[in-house]
This record gives sequence, structure tokens and C-alpha cells, in this order.
Amino acid sequence: MSDVNVNIAKLQREICEKLALTSDNVIFDFSLIDGLTKLDLITINPRHEQSFLFHSLKAIDKIEALEKMLEYLATTRQNENTYTLQWRKIGEAELHTSYFRARNMYEALDKFYYNRDVNSFNIFSITLNPIA
Repeated sequence: MSDVNVNIAKLQREICEKLALTSDNVIFDFSLIDGLTKLDLITINPRHEQSFLFHSLKAIDKIEALEKMLEYLATTRQNENTYTLQWRKIGEAELHTSYFRARNMYEALDKFYYNRDVNSFNIFSITLNPIA
């Protein structure tokens, strides 16, 4: 019988590798909702030190949630649109550009505003990127 925590760590490492990010720039936020495990995968941009929701899903347990996230990275994600957001934090001068995969621009904005005050940021543009 394998150790659940070892399997969780292995799956998390695989996800970080697929994202080409270090574990310092990825947060696996697990919560229990209506008897299901919810995983919010959050990425941190090291340049401007802001975190964004990458993807959210529900599963039976942590192992299944991480396996579903790997599946999302391998398949579903490729079918989503990419959006470019130009934004600035209120009180700061620097304009930033961030990229999101989402089904529509509202989902891209939800990922941007995840766990943050909407009044703390100005979004100057959101653009649907052409399909390559």
C-alpha cells in the first residue's frame, strides 16, 4: 500500500513540471465543499508577485483532484481561448500584462480577480488572442 502523502507530493511535482514553474510559484488550495474536495490551483508570477487562479475543479479526494488537474493540463486546457489582460494595481505606476486560458472573458476576469478586491486594480484591456 502506497503512502497517500507521497502520491500527493508526486502529483503536485508533475503539475509544477507541466506548468514549467517551481513549487514556490504554485499553490494547491484544497477545501471541502458539499462532501467533495475542491482544488483551486493558483500560480504566482515571480515578476510582479501577484497570484492568479489557474484552474478550479472538484473531485472525491485530493488524489483524484490532482489527477483531474493533470488531465486538464494535458487535454481540456488546449481547447480554451487565451486572453491577454493589461492591468495596474491602484497606487502603482507600472502597467502589467498577464495571460489567461478561459472559456470566455468573464472566466478570465474571474481568474484575475480570484481572492482580491476588485477596487484595487485597474484593467485597461482584455483581448481575445488569435488562434495560432
